[in-house]
This record gives sequence, structure tokens and C-alpha cells, in this order.
Amino acid sequence: MWKHVAANALTLLVVALVVLGGVLVMGQRMFYAEGPLEQAMCLRVEPGANLRTVARQLDEENAISSPVLFRIGAQYTERDDRLRFGAYLIERGASMDEILDTLTRGGASTCGTEVVLRVGVTRSEFLARDLDPETGRFEEILRVSVDADERPEELEEFIGGTDTRFRLVVVEGVTSWQVWSALNAAPFLAGELADVPQEGRLAPGSYEVRRGQDRAAVIVDLATRQETILTAAWENRAENVPVSSPEEALILASIVEKEAGGPLELPQVASVFYNRMANGMRFQMDATIIYGITRGQGVLDRPIRRSDIDGATERQMHGQVAFNTYVIDGLPPTPIANPGRAAIEAVLNPDDTPYLFFVADGTGGHAFATSLAEHNRNVAKWREIEAQQRSQ
Repeated sequence: MWKHVAANALTLLVVALVVLGGVLVMGQRMFYAEGPLEQAMCLRVEPGANLRTVARQLDEENAISSPVLFRIGAQYTERDDRLRFGAYLIERGASMDEILDTLTRGGASTCGTEVVLRVGVTRSEFLARDLDPETGRFEEILRVSVDADERPEELEEFIGGTDTRFRLVVVEGVTSWQVWSALNAAPFLAGELADVPQEGRLAPGSYEVRRGQDRAAVIVDLATRQETILTAAWENRAENVPVSSPEEALILASIVEKEAGGPLELPQVASVFYNRMANGMRFQMDATIIYGITRGQGVLDRPIRRSDIDGATERQMHGQVAFNTYVIDGLPPTPIANPGRAAIEAVLNPDDTPYLFFVADGTGGHAFATSLAEHNRNVAKWREIEAQQRSQ
């Protein structure tokens, strides 16, 4: 009898284990399977929210098939205590695993109104834009110059919105003064930047920033990123690159950034400078003259004059000639802008070309030449294009 009971108990145990195993397999499949959400939604995770609260929100929106399984999956994958507050776009059909990944990975939140501070070479501006949940694309609502005398009330409402997130976009080739000036004008940041950061030491890019974030902390982040980029590029530089230090590479990269017509040209333009160095030629770049005059505080509001190129005595007294590569040999004393990663890497891994000259070709790029005669022909073509553009 006892054998019969034991056999039945063992059978029941085996059946229970099989059932449990089946439940686990089914639960795992449900956790990673496409979810029931029929239209993308914006989920707001408030500061201090816990997993149970978020699971309930998702269940009410029919974004998950089981709040219990959602919580169990979060615990099993060790993400139950890693929720990040913010506004997030939950895609149509997102699995519970994908939703958890969105809510716990940190970084940029992906939903709601976004106010962008864009620091550009010719102007800096605030942009307000909304994310369309159906297309996943931002639609621009408003664009205002940072230097505007008054900001529209609509922009102020966006800045004060509880679901608004903020982004800083630093364009390649901007100066440190431009970044410093724009950050000081950003009403959603805190603290004060007393000193302009070192030229060239800020990494261009797109960064999410927090409301109330300290301006000095933003600068430290940009500087740390640029140092990391420069260090890595220096360690992976090509053999026999004729710059003696990372600082020299940064200075040259800033000139390449200002003179190149786009990312594809960067290694070619870098090669021109190295070929000039090998031939004992000066760089003779207009961008260095402009920086010597403006010190990076905005754009030059007039054409370059012959006296600027020659480096007149009165400007030598103000140190402007130190940046004039028509007058000095080699590199100026500091970078003339903040170069991006591609420009830094191009300087340390340039193309191998015979080019010594380049001039604009009217398409946004440049015509390169190996001889002065060829270069002069290219310059003549460019003058014709300029004349045609002025007459239109």
C-alpha cells in the first residue's frame, strides 16, 4: 500500500514539475513575445515610482499582457530596482523585455516635448519640438535665436513643462566662446560660467541635459569626452604623422574642421597640410586670420582685407598675427575651434595624396591641386561661380 501511495505521490510530483516547467517556458515566451499595445504611447515614469506602479500603468494602457509576469521578469533579469524617471516612447507591439530595457537603460528619454539648445557656427538657437508617437519623428514647433531680445511665451511654456526634456547640440567647428555664451543663456540650466573654456577642448555632439543641471558640470562632461577622443586617436595614430603631441594634433584638427567641405574631405584636407609642411610652405588658411580677429567671439561681419592677410603692425600689437598662418610658420598657438571626432582622427590618420592646394568648387566641397598653376585655374573657376551667384 505504502509503495502505491509513494508511487502516486512521485507521479504527482513529476506532473507538477512538468506543469511548472511548462508554465515557466510559457511565461518566458510571453515575456519576450510581441506585446498587445496597438498604438505607440508615451509613458511617464515619475521620480520615486516603483515597479508595481509602472506595471499597473502599463496594464491600464494594455501595453503588457500580465503585470505579474512583468514584475517577475524584471526581478529575474535583475532590473526591478533600475527604473529611470522620465517620459518614454513605448513602441507598438513592444515586448515586456523591450519595455523594461527602455525604462531602465538610462540615457535619453524618448517622448514628449524637447527643447534643444543648438550651438552653431553662425548662430545659436532654441528649438522646441514634439515627438509624433506614430512616426517616431520629431516635428519642429518653434525656433528662436539665443540672441533674441525676447523669447516667445510659447517657448517659455515649453521650457517650464513638466514633461519637457532638454538637449544640447554642439556643432563641429564652433568655438568655446560660442558654447560658453549659449550655455549662459539657457534658462533651464543652473550655476554660472565665469571663464570661457579652453579652445578646442569641448567635444561637439548631441547630449541630453537635465533641468537645473549645473552649467559647469556640462562643460566638464564635454571636456572629458574630448580628452577621451583625443587620447584614443593619438594612441591609434598612423606611423610618422608629423605632429609631436596631442595638443598639436588638436590645433591642426581645428583648422581642418574649419576648412574642410564635409566629413569625406577631412582626411584629404589633412594631407594638404602635411604636404605643405614637408615642402616648407605656410598653411595660409583664412580661418586662422578670422580667429585672430574675432578670438572666436562670433563670425567676422566683413570680408577679409589685404591688410588682414599681411598682418599689419597695429594688429600685431594685439596678438592677432600669432594666428595668421599667412604670416607665421607652422601652427597657431591654440586651436581655433572645437573639432569633432572625425577631424581629430583625420589629422592622425590622413589620406596619402600629392595635393598642396584646395579651393571651393561651388558644390560645398573643394577642388584640389598639386601645382600652383592648377590651383590658379581652380581659383579662376571659383571666381566665375561667385560672380554668377552674385548676379542671380
